[in-house]
Amino acid sequence: MACSIPYLPLKIRFSISSRCSSTASVPFLKTSTATFSCRSHLSSTKSIPSASLSTTASFTWNDVIRISQPESAPDDPSDLKPYFDKIQACNRGSEFQSEFLPFIIENQIVGYIHNGFAEHLRRFRNVFIFSEDNQVTLHSSLKTSEDRTRAVGEVIKSLGEKLIPGIRNELYPVTSSFGAPTFFSLERAAAPYFGIKVYGVQMNGYVEKDGQKFLWIGKRSQLKPTYPGMLDQLVAGGLPHGIACGENLVKECEEEAGIPRSISSSAIAVGAVSYMDIDEYRYKRDVLFCYDLKLPESFIPWNEDGEVESFKLIPVPLVANVIRRTDLFKSNCTLVIIDFLFRHGYIKPECFGYLDLLRRLRSGDCS
Repeated sequence: MACSIPYLPLKIRFSISSRCSSTASVPFLKTSTATFSCRSHLSSTKSIPSASLSTTASFTWNDVIRISQPESAPDDPSDLKPYFDKIQACNRGSEFQSEFLPFIIENQIVGYIHNGFAEHLRRFRNVFIFSEDNQVTLHSSLKTSEDRTRAVGEVIKSLGEKLIPGIRNELYPVTSSFGAPTFFSLERAAAPYFGIKVYGVQMNGYVEKDGQKFLWIGKRSQLKPTYPGMLDQLVAGGLPHGIACGENLVKECEEEAGIPRSISSSAIAVGAVSYMDIDEYRYKRDVLFCYDLKLPESFIPWNEDGEVESFKLIPVPLVANVIRRTDLFKSNCTLVIIDFLFRHGYIKPECFGYLDLLRRLRSGDCS
């Protein structure tokens, strides 16, 4: 069967073979170019995990709109396999869990530390204690949250960017579960190296026009240390120590999209998604609290913190096509949008695998 491929700039490598065969192309190369991975719905090949954290995505909104069009790829919108692939890309490495040591505070498991990374911590004997039964805890002299935060913070500073890249002096709470007591606070960049539970808020900002729903999508700044230039939610952010989810969302709305409190206070909490991802020394155990906000047709977002390059209002079915056909979205954002597609009736029970896909949106420890 002949394949008709729309023109794309040379900066974008469009995978023709993935439309005409069952072999998926590498979605991003570790260069300054991006590959549109347009997968055939007949493919039984597992998708390859999404872009490296440092990969710079080079594409335009015109490219996004072009590949989102129904005629751009002969796939079946009722086929859920591409969504399963996106969830799998956020839940890698379960077979390597045995390589991690439990991190225990006051008899509670608060994280998991890789054997290799643990070797770098052994020299800090006044901070970390390694038990004979292969557990890691903090020295008994560190009794208060403040003492623990200070001591572990000094270790992270000593280890430096070479071992823990992207240090940003933002603290996350270390706890056994959401709402439980905070044992201490940890540098955000170090969270996956200690395998702690991390919580965040992500918001779908949508507009209704002429009976059709549209999503505002952001394109991350090329200067972002993680996932530069990739597509993102309208508003998203980690949940730092000492702030409630709702208040954090209002703050992020103002900073990331210029949404005033008078509008953002109407955002509706609609649930959560979770995932567990192991990548070398990093163990991510994340829970994302999901919000929907219906925005006025006249509202135009603008970024105030320099983290978003631009925004685009796109019909929801076309956003779904971008997720199905490409790896242009930051990986965990796809989970939040897939959840939106369920709740707003774009993914229907008649689709084979409906309940399994719904269940897998909470593949991580949602506690």
